[in-house]
Amino acid sequence: MNTSNEPLRFVRNANSQESPFPEKQPSNGALGISPAPAATTAPRVKRRNRMITSCLECRRRKLKCDKSHPCANCTKNSRDCVFLAPALDSASQMRLTEIKEKMGSLERVLEQDVARNSTRPQSWKADPEGEQVDFAPEPEDEKNLEPTPLATADAVYDDDADDDLADLGFAMGRMRLSDRIGGFFRPKMAEELSVSLNGDTADNRSQSQKSQSPEQSVTHYVTSPQYNKFLAPGPTYIAPSSSFFFSSGQSSTSLIDYLPSKLIANRLLNQYWLAVHPICRIVHRPSFQRRYHAFWADIEMGVEPTGSLQAVVFAALFSGVVSMSDNAILMEFGTSKKDLVDNFQMGTETALGRANVIRTTKVETLQALVMYMLPLCRGEISRSHSALVGTALRIAECMGLHRDGTEYGFGPVEIHVRRLIWYHICFLDIRTCEAQGPRPHIRSDEFDTQFPLNVDDEDLEMPDPPTVSASRWTDMTLTLIRMEANEMCRVVWIDRQRLEKKTISLTAVLGKIENFRKTMRDKYIRFVNDHIPVQHLGRQICEIVTLRMHIMVLHRYHNSVSYQIPDRLRQIIISSGTEIMERAIEIETSPALSPWVWYSSAIQQYHSALLLLMEIYAFPHRKEAARIWRCLDYVFEIPPNIPRDQRGKWVMTEIRDKMGIYIASRKVMAPSSMLERIGSQSTRSGSAKNASPPPAVGKVRQGNGDFAYGHAPGGAATQPTQRPEASKSDASSYNCAGPQAAMPMPPPPTQSDKMLDIDWHEWDKLFPPDSNPNYMT
Repeated sequence: MNTSNEPLRFVRNANSQESPFPEKQPSNGALGISPAPAATTAPRVKRRNRMITSCLECRRRKLKCDKSHPCANCTKNSRDCVFLAPALDSASQMRLTEIKEKMGSLERVLEQDVARNSTRPQSWKADPEGEQVDFAPEPEDEKNLEPTPLATADAVYDDDADDDLADLGFAMGRMRLSDRIGGFFRPKMAEELSVSLNGDTADNRSQSQKSQSPEQSVTHYVTSPQYNKFLAPGPTYIAPSSSFFFSSGQSSTSLIDYLPSKLIANRLLNQYWLAVHPICRIVHRPSFQRRYHAFWADIEMGVEPTGSLQAVVFAALFSGVVSMSDNAILMEFGTSKKDLVDNFQMGTETALGRANVIRTTKVETLQALVMYMLPLCRGEISRSHSALVGTALRIAECMGLHRDGTEYGFGPVEIHVRRLIWYHICFLDIRTCEAQGPRPHIRSDEFDTQFPLNVDDEDLEMPDPPTVSASRWTDMTLTLIRMEANEMCRVVWIDRQRLEKKTISLTAVLGKIENFRKTMRDKYIRFVNDHIPVQHLGRQICEIVTLRMHIMVLHRYHNSVSYQIPDRLRQIIISSGTEIMERAIEIETSPALSPWVWYSSAIQQYHSALLLLMEIYAFPHRKEAARIWRCLDYVFEIPPNIPRDQRGKWVMTEIRDKMGIYIASRKVMAPSSMLERIGSQSTRSGSAKNASPPPAVGKVRQGNGDFAYGHAPGGAATQPTQRPEASKSDASSYNCAGPQAAMPMPPPPTQSDKMLDIDWHEWDKLFPPDSNPNYMT
């Protein structure tokens, strides 16, 4: 056991596969069952594994068998003497024991189910969505933990909203924030930040920094140049056009108007194979190359290629252009990237219109449409992107891509391509849902398309093509990692809804995520050779996406209304969020990974930095402070002349001001229940400022506010809940220096402290203390 005071540091060794969480799960964790408190848990039923040595006839007749072959009883009565097979080996014995233990666990769950059904009122109805309900007892520290009511799935806007204003949010360094964060609509985000900043009234910004910060008066600020600066789309934003959807299929423009020379096209196609195909594989390379040669053969003969072939070729060239840097395009082609992107985007949309994409039944046309959308749906996604993805999904379902190709007798290549297209649509569904909401349209129980096989492209054209995935790194592995992780995100998305309905426990969801992480390491990551850049990229993407699931589940509980989030859950947020940013920064800054940096914003958008900012602002002397600030400096592009103790407030003030301007400009409307909480908050904040600090003995004082991210109303830092054996029972042990340390603590809560009575014995089974030794400081 690690007894040092060193902070938890993730092993950055390329060959390391360590996780901040344990590999071992409770025997009932895989079933989505939360452990019951020790005081109420029934004793485990111990089952004997004694071997049977008597013959079956003697056992049936309850006679003493002499165990000879045949035995005396069977010989005397002329019966067939049959013995069981020889004793099982040790592995089989262990497996048999495990099965019997699981049977005992299921019996206990069934008993609990019967007991609950006997006491459930008559008005109870089954889950309307038919979801499996987790009947296991909820851990004590989760019973009163609720998600913040200031985040909701659905957004509403006033009819007077300006539709000419871009719905992309605003830029804050390398991050882009809007009224939807982490897939949830937060119309009062500016007020939340104001409450967190409420106690620190001094504004340490210089006059030049204040002049560059947006003001709270919308009518004044929308006329200033700064308005267009931070609300304008970023350089990677590409807006789709709706013209090819509503075209008649006949266009006055010619293909030659957009088609470059064959030499330039070959260069762009090579760029596609280098930078796009490994990470966004949507074509079967050998068959696509034959189609590409057929395209140019038609051009050289003066014959216009088919609309679907034009569309898929232009989509590949368009993706190649998007993946190149501005300097590379200027040096090689002597023109700006924007002009080249506009040319190939218009060519792709024209070809899609000619291919009648809206009513197509050709897989190649749909393939071109999805290939065209992948470069569009990265970091900055508008409502138009979401509508485009919805259209592609409906077209795919009308063509039967949600049904596996094996049911219709397609060949190996056709099955492979159909699976690729479908799962890229599944990714676009999740990605646009996170950015624009409200929830994924695709449900796991509504399609049976299998994942593509983990094989090389050439393997599918062999005389005897493989029917199972290879146990090695292949051309398909990186894309498969993304596809399987994306489908797990869909499961977590549904589980978040189940958490709100109290049909599953938080511990069960986190256990499910940890089981998935272990499966991915055993299935794919163990084959990674970190000396090969594309394989190292696969490791980084796998860790980013799987760790991000922790943030997906826990970020709404980070500022729980009535009770603080337990330290163990808080530490998961900090550890996962920090490692996500470190790995994402490596992808963007490593020269070996530079060919794929163009797609990094589609993998993650640095939103976890906002949670870490709130933590480091509340507890500036946290052990992980150095690691967190290295990431925050990169993400928010903080000016180096700002002192460390003022950076947190500077960033939060900038975000609050810009968020207020953006939400007011968008005419965002909040639910009435949310407005009522805001109205009562001002009264509680005023009383908290004048309250004298109560004694801190044993249990930690709770904040009574709805908004504070790690802060209680009035600016006081809300201290984390210490584990009993690690607590010093005195608030001074946290050593929270800075402006927050001198602020008075809020009064104690009126509710009970049930959440603080944590059953650490049961919790340690899932997350042992050794995995996260750095408690809060």
